[in-house]
Amino acid sequence: MIPERVAAAIRAGRRPVCAYVYDPDIATRRIADLRAALPAGTRVLYAVKANSNPDLVRAIATHADGLEVASGGELDLALAAGAQTIAFAGPAKTDDELRAAVAADAMIHVESAHELRRLTHLARGHHPRTALRVNRAADTPSGSHRMTGTPTPFGIAEDDLDTLPRDLPISGFHLHAVSNNLDAAAHARFVDDAVAWSLTTARRLGITLTYVNAGGGLGIDYTGDTTFDLNRLRITPPPAGVTLTVEPGRWIAADTGWYAAEVIDLKRNHGRWFAVLRGGTHHFRLPAAWGYSHPFTVLPVDDWPHPYARPEVSNVDVDATGELCTPRDVLTRAQHVDRLRVGDVLVYARTGAYGWDISHHDFLRHPYPEVTVLPPVS
Repeated sequence: MIPERVAAAIRAGRRPVCAYVYDPDIATRRIADLRAALPAGTRVLYAVKANSNPDLVRAIATHADGLEVASGGELDLALAAGAQTIAFAGPAKTDDELRAAVAADAMIHVESAHELRRLTHLARGHHPRTALRVNRAADTPSGSHRMTGTPTPFGIAEDDLDTLPRDLPISGFHLHAVSNNLDAAAHARFVDDAVAWSLTTARRLGITLTYVNAGGGLGIDYTGDTTFDLNRLRITPPPAGVTLTVEPGRWIAADTGWYAAEVIDLKRNHGRWFAVLRGGTHHFRLPAAWGYSHPFTVLPVDDWPHPYARPEVSNVDVDATGELCTPRDVLTRAQHVDRLRVGDVLVYARTGAYGWDISHHDFLRHPYPEVTVLPPVS
């Protein structure tokens, strides 16, 4: 089902249609729902990497407790959006990025002993807010990606914490461990364990613990009906004086976005039907990157101003493919359509996170999609 104001924005666009439509109201409702499910005082940051559209980020920043960034460019965006607080992560921060993070009074998630030494040197005369990102040995909830409990370039190995220099005060720990976990009860157990581990480890290291960041990882089911059930996200409140922080991106932004691409051609090759689109994985890379089939909804377009016959198929399965010169440019495989015509538009919901931002926009130099950010509903 395509919301009417989304459909209206798509119909109002240029032809052939190739567009993203974002609805920030959905993100702000998500933030309110999540905050209500979490212990009082938990800070909800939005992970800008999920979708960095400036208008969307600005709208989210007015409702979230802050923004999580992972580059100097995202830091600039967060400052321009008026973020209440900023957390800066990422395993390859440059000296300029560290200086900018210190100047912005961001909470810096330190990724290694070397980064901590660099920050100590660069921050002379300042008192940066810092937390240690740790790659714990513990198992993590299931999801699409694991960042800890396995060899990755993220964070400080748990065994190395005792060897760190102690020149800067440390507020606590950043323990983001998994991406796209759909089990809310398992996620609650993970967060409780993260807080308990932080308390024990801070005592052992002589750290006055005030900050535990459990990261994001709240999941979205792109192909089915599974939901991250907030009713099962029963997290134990942390002790007084310890602020729990979470930083979801995908879960906040995914449902804010729709990607629309017009059918340019319909063809049959070796027994399969293909709907060839004005668009593709250079705009929405996630299906190709993860190897799944993203479902679409057909938005019929009855206008046909051409003098030649309009190609049409009925009651068939189609692969929705893009305009790139590669057989990997596939958004959907074998989805049944009752009726589909050249000139109709395929609309992909749940494309507001890790859609445009992770895609290879300039391959073949096709024009970018139009982008519409819907105004708030009054």
